[in-house]
Amino acid sequence: MESFKIVWKRSAEKELRKLDKQSIPKIISAVEELFINPYPFGVKKLFDTENNYRIRVGDYRIVYSVFQSQLIIGHL
Repeated sequence: MESFKIVWKRSAEKELRKLDKQSIPKIISAVEELFINPYPFGVKKLFDTENNYRIRVGDYRIVYSVFQSQLIIGHL
């Protein structure tokens, strides 16, 4: 199975640092799972986009783009 390279946008990194310390490990874990399967159960394709998706982790949404073997994590 193909694995993906994960690239964090600078804006996403900054937002992650602002979150409460208990949520950060959950979000990072969810992103690491995208490394293996970029389309997990519950993923939503964003309307009117070709490569953009989101998943929920608790009260937060992770927005990402899938391009061949690269995942871009960040704001759109």
